Amino acid sequence: MSTFLLLKNKIKMLPKGFLFKEWVPEWLIKITLFIVLLPSLVLFFLPMANINAAAGNTGGETYDIYFSVALFYAGYVAFFSLERRFFKYLAAKEYFITITIIQILSSYICYSTKEIGVLFVFRFIQGMAFTMTVNLSLSLIYARLRTERARVIGYSIFFGMLVCMIPFNNFITARIIDSVDFNTVYKCATFSYLPSLVFLLLFMNNVRLDVKFPLYQLDWASFLYYAISLCLIGYIMVYGQEYYWIEDSRIYWSIIFIAIFGSLFILRQSRLKRPYFDLEVFKYRNFKVGALIIAIFYICRFAFSITTTYFLTVLKLDPIHVGNITLINILGIVVGVIISAVSVLQHRPIRLLWIYGFCLLLLYHAWMIFLFTTQANENNFYIPLLIQGLGVGILMTPSIIFMVSSVPEKSRVTSAGVCLFMRCFGFYVSVGLMNYFELYSKSKHFNTFQEKISNVNPVTWQSVNKYKEILLDDGATPRYATKAANKVLINAIDTQNHIRYAIDYYEMICILLIFTILLVALFPYFNRTILTVSKNQPSPF
Repeated sequence: MSTFLLLKNKIKMLPKGFLFKEWVPEWLIKITLFIVLLPSLVLFFLPMANINAAAGNTGGETYDIYFSVALFYAGYVAFFSLERRFFKYLAAKEYFITITIIQILSSYICYSTKEIGVLFVFRFIQGMAFTMTVNLSLSLIYARLRTERARVIGYSIFFGMLVCMIPFNNFITARIIDSVDFNTVYKCATFSYLPSLVFLLLFMNNVRLDVKFPLYQLDWASFLYYAISLCLIGYIMVYGQEYYWIEDSRIYWSIIFIAIFGSLFILRQSRLKRPYFDLEVFKYRNFKVGALIIAIFYICRFAFSITTTYFLTVLKLDPIHVGNITLINILGIVVGVIISAVSVLQHRPIRLLWIYGFCLLLLYHAWMIFLFTTQANENNFYIPLLIQGLGVGILMTPSIIFMVSSVPEKSRVTSAGVCLFMRCFGFYVSVGLMNYFELYSKSKHFNTFQEKISNVNPVTWQSVNKYKEILLDDGATPRYATKAANKVLINAIDTQNHIRYAIDYYEMICILLIFTILLVALFPYFNRTILTVSKNQPSPF
């Protein structure tokens, strides 16, 4: 039986006042565990709240910021299976306090450093600490949910919070970044852990849920093979297009090392008595279908960043304004999560939920293609943002429950680990595709514009003269007016390039969504597949 299930069974058998002090009410225990979890969730995608500000803080590039998020994800995913042994070594209170101190120290180092390499290392460590926080706090919360209704709500709340993090971070950090340097956000994150640390010291008893299990025979080899492979995949997806893929030796050797370490990891799992991952899970059809659906969903989900970038670069909205607008998206996610939870409790077929969710995402992306223009009223984007949130909220929880439930109980922790990998892989592929389309599409359209825009083109000549006359009327010198007019023309071309890149990428996403909808609709087996959340379901992850 998995550690998740053993932990839940032990908690159910414990007398009241064993883990937490007797005078602490149940609602306060859940709030405390939530407060422990929230700062780590915020840290996850924190650098993406304002990528340009985050890059300027360390003197890096925007690609470096994406890679810092990829490293956090790699630490989270790679440490997922190994973390369970550490919980058996420490008492629950000691474990929580240790995790919190690690997060405080790593956040402070991210705040104080100006070296991008140091940031990379501690973002990976933050990902590992996030695994520890999520596994323990959610296991303790989930074990207190006795009924199927409560368990579905528990899944929905956690995954709803997870998908809300990017727009939520945009909202809560915009005013801070507008007033101070970006690294101050990490300082705020450091202090946000202090309430949870105080509550843990006050409310928890220093007891163990299991006998002390020594930290020997840890499968560090599997962890290292897996972590190196994940980091290198993220590296290729983030920097591949910038370095022209295998034409650059760094990308070429990264692919070679992925093949080597990936093969060693798989070979090791097939020979170990207690493997990191039980490869038997790949024999189940629903498991493989669920993995594909989650990967596609995550590719489509992260395409939303193109819309927020459009608001900033084309419409020139300030980050505070963008943060306020994305609250509409959070509202859509909340409503979508509620709809999906009710549908799961009513035992609706998974096919209906997938079709509804992916159709909403298709509608959003197709609608946005027509809204990407050089000038627009922000009111035009409210309904599409709400629709995108609805689609994401409807798809997230049922897709993960489907994948985890598609294997026998003994393999569900492995299923959870692979599900986590597919979410990470979907994020990596999304970043890689956006980078490819951004550089390739912008270059293609720039060349097209360059062919049609020249001094002999009367439209170009009229536009430049129009800009020049406006500047001359405002008192500019003829020399300055000429240079400024040409600069305005170049900026206009760059704006059109960005719009064409956004349209091209969303067209590709639309094709992918149409393919997914047809696959789900024409596969009759899904019509008979009903989601259930059993009492032995792993806690959210």
